[in-house]
Amino acid sequence: MLPQLPKLQFTESGNFLLIAGPCVVEDHENPFQICEHLLAVCQRLHIPYAFKASYRKANRSSVNSFTGIGDLEALRLLREVGERYGVPVVTDIHTEEEARRAADYVDVLQIPAFLCRQTELLRAAAETGRCVNVKKGQFLSPEAMAQVAGKIRAFGSGNFMLTERGTTFGYQDLVVDFRGVPTMQKNGVPVVVDITHSLQQPNQGSGVTGGRPDMIETIGRAAIAVGADGIFMETHPEPARAKSDGANMLRLDLAEGLLNHLVDLRQTVNKWN
Repeated sequence: MLPQLPKLQFTESGNFLLIAGPCVVEDHENPFQICEHLLAVCQRLHIPYAFKASYRKANRSSVNSFTGIGDLEALRLLREVGERYGVPVVTDIHTEEEARRAADYVDVLQIPAFLCRQTELLRAAAETGRCVNVKKGQFLSPEAMAQVAGKIRAFGSGNFMLTERGTTFGYQDLVVDFRGVPTMQKNGVPVVVDITHSLQQPNQGSGVTGGRPDMIETIGRAAIAVGADGIFMETHPEPARAKSDGANMLRLDLAEGLLNHLVDLRQTVNKWN
């Protein structure tokens, strides 16, 4: 389903790619509701769109945190979303076995930030032939992602992108260094900015990650202004009731207003270029 990424990157109007959806597949209705809403908005605004949801969450703060509805069930739902709406589908993987399994159901395999240096995981993802999206580790400099890009190319794939998602700033906060966008673009691949995970406040004593959703548009505007190729965000109809990462999600009904602003800004940036 997914063409080579450069074909996905821009529409004729020079728009950014949007990767968006819920953090995780929560039930049988949620993925379809969110994808249908976002796709309609993106079609109106001429934004190329890929749906994202994790089929299973492996990195959770608490042992009691929700991890998923079951791997096979969730993967089947993701494939159905892609087929019903004709959009590429993105999901996280955590092991080499998961890479091979998920590749049968989705179009883009996403490497979580904590795992971005795992050589065999990168190899397994690249060797599936699927597009790969690698989240930059909170512990890495943008320059260090050149080594990640080099690994994926060494494993025979040129169809990948890198995503900025904030850098550790103390124990319980993240900060985005927007110099990282042009720095990572020097690797010759598209660079996406994750505008929701970048606002996480991790390692809370409660075992539930906090966040600053009030700053989502601020981070989004900055990402477009510095020339990011894409925007990644997680969204939910009721973030307070989301089963994962609700504290930093964008409420679904706010997505259209945000994207309208980002499209306007992108058109201005295109004039400068």
